Amino acid sequence: MPLDHLWATWRSAYVGRVVDTRELPDPTEAAGRSLFERILAAADEEGDEATGVLWRGEVCFALINRYPYTSGHLMVLPNRAVADLEDLTEEEHTELWAAVRDAVVALKAAFSCDAVNVGLNLGPAAGGSQSEHLHVHCVPRWEGDANFMSVAAETRVLPISLDEAAARIRAAWPT
Repeated sequence: MPLDHLWATWRSAYVGRVVDTRELPDPTEAAGRSLFERILAAADEEGDEATGVLWRGEVCFALINRYPYTSGHLMVLPNRAVADLEDLTEEEHTELWAAVRDAVVALKAAFSCDAVNVGLNLGPAAGGSQSEHLHVHCVPRWEGDANFMSVAAETRVLPISLDEAAARIRAAWPT
């Protein structure tokens, strides 16, 4: 069966902005920084809404996933790139898990989902594409959301835009 193409051209602009260091005032600033550290730095310049930042704490933040499994898929992560849970500071650990709890509350309120998957991939062998910067995925789920499109057509249907999903989550985030 040939692979069908579903164009999502907005991804190119997003990836280009956070990966292409030529657009930074000082391209050497990106050296050694993780993708998520660069996104957070871009948010300082462009604003949280423009970069998908949903919430900021003292040492952690939440980010809408630009490549979601389903509408509302977000990630909670420390500000600094740290690969392993055991390398988090006590402050990062405490704030990270409190923010994961708040993210679940926000997802349930924003999307009336039936459940939420929470998980992380630690290390390259676990399947994470950004393994140098741990991040906790929070994915809203609904009864019956695993339909034929993913299985038969290898396609995900996202009924809510990223901007709308982010706005809903920000509005529902516990203060």
